[in-house]
Amino acid sequence: MRYAAINNFVEEIADYGGFRPITTSGTLPEPERLSRSSDEELDALALYLYSRKPPPNPNKRDALSRKGETLFKRQGCAGCHTPPLYTNNMLTPVRGFEVPEAHRRAYRILDVVVGTDPSLALTTRRGTGYHKVPSLKGLWRRGPFEHNGSVATLEDWFDPKRLRNDYVPTAYKGYAMETRAVRGHEYGLHLPDGDKKALIAFLKTL
Repeated sequence: MRYAAINNFVEEIADYGGFRPITTSGTLPEPERLSRSSDEELDALALYLYSRKPPPNPNKRDALSRKGETLFKRQGCAGCHTPPLYTNNMLTPVRGFEVPEAHRRAYRILDVVVGTDPSLALTTRRGTGYHKVPSLKGLWRRGPFEHNGSVATLEDWFDPKRLRNDYVPTAYKGYAMETRAVRGHEYGLHLPDGDKKALIAFLKTL
């Protein structure tokens, strides 16, 4: 409800260091001119979203996925992607962002930089300097992956060639780009192929 309410009218009152996305008048609109959905409408929207059920996962648990679950735990993945939600719901700072001390007192911050593309967190109007640790639930149906959707499959995500500048992203490439590195989150990239296959099999069961 809160997210929907904010997005109803946030651009009308937004001021990013003097930059106003909607108006150049330099003045904020009168409160009575601001509009958003009513609480009743937002509550109905939230109830509708909660009523939705995910499709059944076609990936069943087997010996390979159970091996992958053991690897998931052994590699320490559960520290960030903590069961049963497979996220710890914490914020991780992006490369180049220095965490203010006040933030450490106000937010749940995991002071680990995983190195994924910081552009969305640092150069967009709504950038905060953080990415939130994503849940791994439903990965089997959620690609493309990475914060800007650079790779199409989990197999692509665990391919170490994605770190190279001559890599061709299998999903979003970027404007006028054919090759670029998809950096960050190197955990699991250097596992033996059999272990990697098992880990991916487990992730697809979530």
